[in-house]
Amino acid sequence: MRRWLPHKGMILCLTLIWLLLANSLSLGNIVLGALLGWLIVLLSQHFLLDLPPVRKPWLLCRFVLLVFYDIVVANLQVAKLVLGPGKGLNPAFVEVPMAIENDFLLAVLASIVSLTPGTVSAGLSADHKVLLLHGLDVRNEQALIDEVKSRYEAPLLEIFQCSRT
Repeated sequence: MRRWLPHKGMILCLTLIWLLLANSLSLGNIVLGALLGWLIVLLSQHFLLDLPPVRKPWLLCRFVLLVFYDIVVANLQVAKLVLGPGKGLNPAFVEVPMAIENDFLLAVLASIVSLTPGTVSAGLSADHKVLLLHGLDVRNEQALIDEVKSRYEAPLLEIFQCSRT
């Protein structure tokens, strides 16, 4: 059954997107959306990452709000750095050791870091144990490492209850 109906949630999302694009809830559009969703997922299932189950949904909601807050605050800090008086910036590459093993969660963490202005994910080691970050103004490398690990990595591990084996 899983072979012919993989990623049911993705099929549902694609069907809903089709219905929104078609702007019609006719039976034909529902069937066509479901068929397209199923075919897209069936043909691309080998490229999709397995999403670990969410163990703490309320913590996930709180984490999403924290990330949005951090994006807004980081935007203001970067604007202040760039538009402020001519203080010298200290750009630097920093290697952050990762406790996350799941590829999906690593991608989420790298995306969060890149979405937060002032930092960008620059690479991941071949063994997926070190994330290379670039910071616009890094005064203390260890402080940046600690912030990424405590503010983003630890909550992701708790939300999905993953640990390094």
